Amino acid sequence: METIMKINGFINGIVWGPPMLILIVGTGIYFTIRTNFFSIVRLGYVLKNTLMKMFAKSDKGEGEVSAFQAVSTALAATVGTGNIAGVATAIAMGGPGAIFWMWFAALVGMTTKFAEVVLAVHYRESTPDGRFMGGPMYYITKGLNMKWLATLFAFFGALAAFGIGNMVQSNSIAEALNVTFGLPKLGVGIFCAVFAAVVVVGGIKRIGQVTEIFVPFMAAFYIIGGLVIIIMNIGNLPAALALIVKSAFTGQAAAGGFTGSTVMLAMRYGVARGVFTNEAGLGSAPIAHAAATTDSAVRQGLWGVFEVWIDTLVIATITALSIILTGVWETGLSGASLTTAAFNSVIPVYGGWIVSIGLFLFAFSTILGWEYYGERCAEYLFGPKVNMVYRVLWIPFIVIGAIGGLNVLWDLADTLNGLMAIPNLIGLVFLSPVVFKLTKEFFTKEKIAGK
Repeated sequence: METIMKINGFINGIVWGPPMLILIVGTGIYFTIRTNFFSIVRLGYVLKNTLMKMFAKSDKGEGEVSAFQAVSTALAATVGTGNIAGVATAIAMGGPGAIFWMWFAALVGMTTKFAEVVLAVHYRESTPDGRFMGGPMYYITKGLNMKWLATLFAFFGALAAFGIGNMVQSNSIAEALNVTFGLPKLGVGIFCAVFAAVVVVGGIKRIGQVTEIFVPFMAAFYIIGGLVIIIMNIGNLPAALALIVKSAFTGQAAAGGFTGSTVMLAMRYGVARGVFTNEAGLGSAPIAHAAATTDSAVRQGLWGVFEVWIDTLVIATITALSIILTGVWETGLSGASLTTAAFNSVIPVYGGWIVSIGLFLFAFSTILGWEYYGERCAEYLFGPKVNMVYRVLWIPFIVIGAIGGLNVLWDLADTLNGLMAIPNLIGLVFLSPVVFKLTKEFFTKEKIAGK
């Protein structure tokens, strides 16, 4: 076992190391340039057709769930512990400058996520029972005729889900509620398992119905709490923003972090946390978007842009500014403890409650979303008969994670999660002409329609 873990550690250092991060960000830069920076310069158009139509019931075209239910499921899986604990760790290890690089990764990641969603909807398949299946395994198979590569993605995804999307999340929930409210970890794990079972047994339709209510509530809950922290320290905002930008190019570590933090550390941790929080390039979210009711792959792709925007440029940024504005980033704390300290410094006691409840909501929603991802990957490998088996297996691992079990599997799953990106990025790059063609046709048609 020790040998296996050493090998895993070596592989993990590659798949989550600088080369992979450069590849993911590089792919984002490529798509951003080739689409004429549309996700940035046309962000207003994107938000008008996503945020402003969030609860509209006028979806046209074919699909299994509404466009918003699809993005809610994707956001449920994307907005997780990384938005609270991960961002804090980036600041603790890479200094305030890490946030600048997190923003940069998100700006180019918006177009990466857009491309993933466009391909997922364009190449999706419908089943005899009316379900819609899509994601990297389908666009790699149908677009590139490389079933072996698609099989690798599905294999990595089906197994990685149990770690990053299940046990890691339930452990974070149990730890937070135990520390803040004294609740027993086993009891928390059982509660989460029962609640999750009730939802996931109904498949994507029930998951979508729950997440379209759950996700806006959890986002609003945390955003409002964070805005209180920012508003109470609004006078320090210009200095905080200046510190973030300056530190991104000069390097400045938090107390307890790496002394004399370099620009490379700020860049590494910022980009890594940015990719981890919004999952652009990993290929997970397109699996949910493929089930959306839509008349255009590009129209659904706009929700991919929105997903990264709300996840990193809004929610993760609120965490970052709360930590930097309150000055707690220099206390030597890290992870969720650092975020808790920031909230408690302005809202004593109740600030910690906001962070703990927010962590519970974010992590639990991730459990729901990732179950669907893992299940779809398993179905690609073994057929629809595996679905209920996968759901039944999913539930006990929530309890196991809550009590801190199977740490070895966590490490393996983390590596598998990173390995998912390799087949997906190959698919994205080689199918990029399809994305560019569909995007050009869509916006040409939209201009004509707007006259």
